[in-house]
Amino acid sequence: MTITERTELIRRFADDFTALQEAVLARMNGICAPEIAAALDHASLAGPITIALAHADVLARGGVRRAEFSAQPPERLRRLRAHVRKVRRARSQAEAVYKEQRACRFVGRSRPVDTLELRVARMASPAAFAEALRQELRDRVLPDGTPQAPESDLAQWAWDRKTAGDELPPPVRELRDCDDDAFVQALLRDAREEENPYLPHDAVAERWSRHARAALAWGRYAIAQAERDVLASSLSVRRTRLDALDDAYQDTAVLAARSREALLRVTELHDQMLVCMTTGPFAELIAQCRAAALARFADAEPEVWHGVRELTVRHQARCPERADGCPHCHRVLAALLTDVHRADKVEDGDSDGEQSTTALPVDGDRYAVLADLPDTAVVAVADAAVGDESALCGYGWAAEDGTTGYGDSLASSSGEAEVIGICAAALSLLEQHEEARVVLLCDSTEAVDAVDMALRSADPAAAHRTLLFPESRQLMDRLLRDRHRVQVRWLKGHIGHELNETADAFARLALRRANGRIAPSAARKEEARILRSLGSGAGPLSVAA
Repeated sequence: MTITERTELIRRFADDFTALQEAVLARMNGICAPEIAAALDHASLAGPITIALAHADVLARGGVRRAEFSAQPPERLRRLRAHVRKVRRARSQAEAVYKEQRACRFVGRSRPVDTLELRVARMASPAAFAEALRQELRDRVLPDGTPQAPESDLAQWAWDRKTAGDELPPPVRELRDCDDDAFVQALLRDAREEENPYLPHDAVAERWSRHARAALAWGRYAIAQAERDVLASSLSVRRTRLDALDDAYQDTAVLAARSREALLRVTELHDQMLVCMTTGPFAELIAQCRAAALARFADAEPEVWHGVRELTVRHQARCPERADGCPHCHRVLAALLTDVHRADKVEDGDSDGEQSTTALPVDGDRYAVLADLPDTAVVAVADAAVGDESALCGYGWAAEDGTTGYGDSLASSSGEAEVIGICAAALSLLEQHEEARVVLLCDSTEAVDAVDMALRSADPAAAHRTLLFPESRQLMDRLLRDRHRVQVRWLKGHIGHELNETADAFARLALRRANGRIAPSAARKEEARILRSLGSGAGPLSVAA
């Protein structure tokens, strides 16, 4: 193959997604021609290959689900599941190659290194240095923030200055200015109807990447609804329902590919911003700001600055990396300096409240503390389980009074599934115990924080960052009617807590039952086994399914 032919083949794969995916899968299966394999190794295709495999991964899992619902022979199911494993392995390898290729872009590129004194001072006294830098930026009429690309206002300011004068096309302005719900709808249209060429624009690429996960969750929601329809239908009429399931998987595969594409685009944008901030006039401006901020810091914290100078001078006299500016030494030096100042404060009798920290109970970070609850409080533990393929989730709960329950719903994440479990358990127990306070324990900090915030504010919108789907939002609305009787607390999971283990077992059973991976008769036997396990150390038990 000539160089021209190879270049044309690479360009074809870059422009033709279907051809690229076919070539990638052929290489995965060991049936790829040598010239195609050589073209796929080109650095420019490292990112697109991860996109193609993200798409193929969802389709492969969809093939398994259709076969499971169609009662295919075991041998065919084994082949399909083996294909899923191969695609996932190839996807993981492709993402590792992409990371290596990206790292190679910066090899040999000079990047300014701050002085050792500055790095030690910034790490030893971050608040004081940040204030000094803030004052310096304000005096120069520059945006607040640390000059570090791409996570700061100053980095964005520098990038905007570099790209100033570029007029945004009206469709880009519309994407930039619409609300979040409208933007997610635009992403769904992009996947299901027609590709939107304006999403990769610098002005909206970060928003695209940020909301791609929500759009992908709605794809999984459609899969879950289609699965429910299939399971509810008889074998004789399943074909039409299975076609709808295929369509949902096709749409979600596109959403997965576009989500990966958004991540690659924003990564590329961040790399460009990093180059902008570390070379040329902006790099000089940043160096000036940091040097001036260090001088301000020295004036404001003379004792700390004296310690920084003394420590760094002594260190540089014997460090083998001093010729390179001691690039990795500042963390150890800052830790030494911090320890010295902490010891000085304790010696002077000023411990800044450290005694109260060390006086915390040893198990305070492991178990929910319930000693402050009245004896009449009803305590239960809730848990949830989510699957890979769809938004179907299972939840389960177990209470100290011996009652248990489980069920299924739709969730965009494990956090949302845990909130559903908390709400479902609390609502059931509120109905059973008309006057008592109900305390729910859960091992998800995200779910506990979301529910607690909603209960305290009496506003379900406080939890909407965690709750995406209508099912969970409706449960939260119902729970808030009795918010004065409900409390949630965190419990460390998988430590042998009996109620937690029971809730987890019920959640996994509920998920298997919801996605049709366990027969009703087997589900009843599993439910009885879980109850026997819990009942070995408790009173009478009942279950609410």
